[in-house]
Amino acid sequence: MEYDDNGGIKLLKNLFSRKSNASKSKQLYIFNAIDGEIIPIEDTPDDVFAEKMLGDGFAIKPNGNKVYSPVAGEIKVLFPTLHAVAIETDEGIEFLVHIGIDTVKLNGEGFIKHIEVGDKVNQGDLLISFDKDVIETKAKSSITPIIITNMEKISDISIDYGTKSKGEKAGTIELK
Repeated sequence: MEYDDNGGIKLLKNLFSRKSNASKSKQLYIFNAIDGEIIPIEDTPDDVFAEKMLGDGFAIKPNGNKVYSPVAGEIKVLFPTLHAVAIETDEGIEFLVHIGIDTVKLNGEGFIKHIEVGDKVNQGDLLISFDKDVIETKAKSSITPIIITNMEKISDISIDYGTKSKGEKAGTIELK
């Protein structure tokens, strides 16, 4: 057996100094879903999102017109109007991607779906294409909230604000 300078047994010292996997928090990365500027959710021009009534997250001022999955998971909900999609990760975290503000009233105009409920998606898979001009002329805003709807499973959220391309890291969440 090896001894350290203090006469302790290194093997036991190493064994007891290790943290158990149960005590480590698990991180999940969120990736940008649309080319554009990531802004605080509080800056969304809709009180339901800005006041975090549905959950916490961030919003995107889109430059692009394609929405990609910010995480890997399963499509749980695809609204008939195609303005929003819900994804659940393997960890059970639920994400709502809501394209624009007051876009439900467009009844699907300007949206093309590329997924169905039950589909498994990888981070970066194309979910929905949209006509930004239609949204900006017929709805309140093209700002797109990305919301975690079951925040009770989250201990911390950190968002990387600024202009980003789709697929760039947008934030980190710590799971409980």
